[in-house]
Amino acid sequence: MIDKVKELRQKTNAGMVDCRDALKEAGGDLEKAVDILRKKGISLASKKSLRAAKEGIVGSYIHLNSKIGVLVEVNCETDFVARNDEFKNFVKDLTMQVAAANPTYVTQDEVPKEVIEKEAEIIKEQCKGKPEKALEKIVEGKLKSFYQEACLLEQPYIKDPKVFIKDLLTSLIAKTGENVVVRRFTRYQLGETA
Repeated sequence: MIDKVKELRQKTNAGMVDCRDALKEAGGDLEKAVDILRKKGISLASKKSLRAAKEGIVGSYIHLNSKIGVLVEVNCETDFVARNDEFKNFVKDLTMQVAAANPTYVTQDEVPKEVIEKEAEIIKEQCKGKPEKALEKIVEGKLKSFYQEACLLEQPYIKDPKVFIKDLLTSLIAKTGENVVVRRFTRYQLGETA
């Protein structure tokens, strides 16, 4: 049992007690234990989101041709986590995501109400003549696509489109045991006017 606990800990970076409990719950099945820990990590991440995140780093990225530059601020609770390689790699990946995918907002909550209303209006205009029930679903679906394009945390990860940035963030929170917040970003493109 101890060997399995060690193996699970190595795989998930979770605490020894959490690994032991997950293995018990999974009846000794490693894969089920990983799933259990991941689910717990997601619920823990939502609890941790209430804690203050005042440490962190500002990551930067300059594209190879020096025509795109990005700054991203990501906060955590302690400087210990901010110096952690996994945290730094997450920030680096975010800078490349912003450079490649060009989001406008960090989260869906940041999108101004007027922008959402305007998008919905445009979608409704494009779908004139559709039944009212269908129109609601179409607007909902197209707004979801709009969020995936405009909001960093809603975007598919450029290195693995099956994973979303918010999933990477949740996973990092679960691994570090701290609240991690993507605070803001700025993207510069040569010749672009404000």
